[in-house]
Amino acid sequence: MTKPNSDFFQKLANCLCPPGNGVFTVNTAKERKEALHSALYGKTDGIETLWKESINNISAQDKAVILGIASDCGGGILRGANWGPLFLRSSLLKQYPELKAFDLGDIRVIPHLLHDKYLNDATLANCRRALYQDEQSNYPVSPLSITEDVLHDFYAQYPDKGIFGIGGDHSISYPLTKAYLQAKKANGKRTAIIHFDAHTDLLKERLGIDLCFGSWCTHILEDLHENHHLIQVGIRSSGKPKSHWEGTFGVKQHWAHEIKEKGVDAVIESIKAQLAPENIDELYVSFDIDALDEEFASATGTPEPNGLSPEEAMKILKALADNYPITGADMMEIAPFTDSSGRGAVSATSTLNAASEISAFLLNQMNKN
Repeated sequence: MTKPNSDFFQKLANCLCPPGNGVFTVNTAKERKEALHSALYGKTDGIETLWKESINNISAQDKAVILGIASDCGGGILRGANWGPLFLRSSLLKQYPELKAFDLGDIRVIPHLLHDKYLNDATLANCRRALYQDEQSNYPVSPLSITEDVLHDFYAQYPDKGIFGIGGDHSISYPLTKAYLQAKKANGKRTAIIHFDAHTDLLKERLGIDLCFGSWCTHILEDLHENHHLIQVGIRSSGKPKSHWEGTFGVKQHWAHEIKEKGVDAVIESIKAQLAPENIDELYVSFDIDALDEEFASATGTPEPNGLSPEEAMKILKALADNYPITGADMMEIAPFTDSSGRGAVSATSTLNAASEISAFLLNQMNKN
């Protein structure tokens, strides 16, 4: 392994912040952030120093590395997924105290920004001055841009570690998967993405914006060895039929109704049969919580009926993990303050419980591999 250099750690210290601090607030959720810091570091003061000390010891830490990206600027239906990283971490620590994973912290998020390519020079300079106290800095300023930049360096330094990204809206999976796929390809690995979602996320753009929660899949296809190495599970909310998406983009889909009609075992066998001749080395799992039926996960921006149960999702994941190493993953679109079900706090609790079970499984698999 290449010895990490000081420039890399300087980038982490500038572009990231302590876990849970990715949402820029003064008093909002202060108690929740302090509870998380207490659970992680045993105290609530001097967190910035403790966190920076921890990232300098990352080499000796677990293979599974948590990164929070508290941005919902790439969403656009119901907002609130920016609170996902704070709430999911707290839920994991409470429900799975034995879970092993190194927490790298949060991407520093200016909540009005998405990607640097949408910004003019004056805005870039202003934001660099705000984030880094240097308008001439070479660091990016938007969450998608920062995430991709940091992870390109991360995988170069730590090719045997994997990132578990917590969002945030699903646009965040664009830099997470892009950096992952490019790093694996550079190391001669053939990878596939298993994408759980109620929606295809295969738009070319949405209202003129090409990188968002509804289009990220389209823009990572070029980094796969084959388009059909993107396998989508749980699709059910689409203005076009399955044949359109598979025919236009060459991806493979398993819609939610097929899982209900054929049974989950049949779908598992179909996925395994597809992957068997493809010489796939590793899997990345991107999980939008709305892949689950709204009965189980309604604290999200676009909850949908007739979806998967947590048991069905877990059965698919376990079967795939028995055949392939899972070396990267993310959990997206948890919006704990969003209630579309009328059940209030019950909605957030059930959503977080389901997300925690799936996330804990994925983190354990990443640590194994």
